[in-house]
Amino acid sequence: MTEPEILTIDDLAKLLRCKRRAIYSLTRARAHANRLPVLRLGIGLRFRRVDVDAWLAASAGQTEGGQ
Repeated sequence: MTEPEILTIDDLAKLLRCKRRAIYSLTRARAHANRLPVLRLGIGLRFRRVDVDAWLAASAGQTEGGQ
């Protein structure tokens, strides 16, 4: 089975192995560079898998680079 291109907050929490509350916090991060990209659809949140993968790669680069 292939990964969905659009993830719900529950899908993303499961993928990242964290709580929903952590996902909400990441979408409201003060530093724009650290903010998790989100699509707001009414009261629901959706996440494009390619955006999440890019965000993870950028976040990993910041921690490895000592920033």
